[in-house]
Amino acid sequence: MARYQHVRPILLVEDDPDLRDAVRLVLEDAGYDVVCAGEGREALARVRESPFSLVLLDLMMPVMDGFEFRVQQMQDPNIASIPVIVFSCGNDLEEKVAPLRVSACLRKPIDVDALIALIGALVRAREPARHRPPGRRPVRGRGARRHSSG
Repeated sequence: MARYQHVRPILLVEDDPDLRDAVRLVLEDAGYDVVCAGEGREALARVRESPFSLVLLDLMMPVMDGFEFRVQQMQDPNIASIPVIVFSCGNDLEEKVAPLRVSACLRKPIDVDALIALIGALVRAREPARHRPPGRRPVRGRGARRHSSG
């Protein structure tokens, strides 16, 4: 699979090593570079030392959970604009994370196709047009037709 060399890596923050490895492999197979962290404090240090396209964040982790990570991220103007996709178990996930202003929420078990599509949309929205990852051509609106010159 072609690598998105012009796209900054994705930071995956998950304390479960089996799930972390599985998600990392899926994302790498999709062409993304992935950096992993096992808890929020480690993730905060990584995101402060190098730029990321986005953060995939588990909420329930030891040492520093995803809620505290996000609060600290939002308070730091150098990293506050990095989009975050939260994934977690439990009820009322959207209500719980509403104050965190995340880009999206996914429930565990993670729908891999939905995750890849969501990451692609967020990365394309953040990257300049000439640096967007290769993908499908834009979909034309209803009724739009291609005009031929002959």
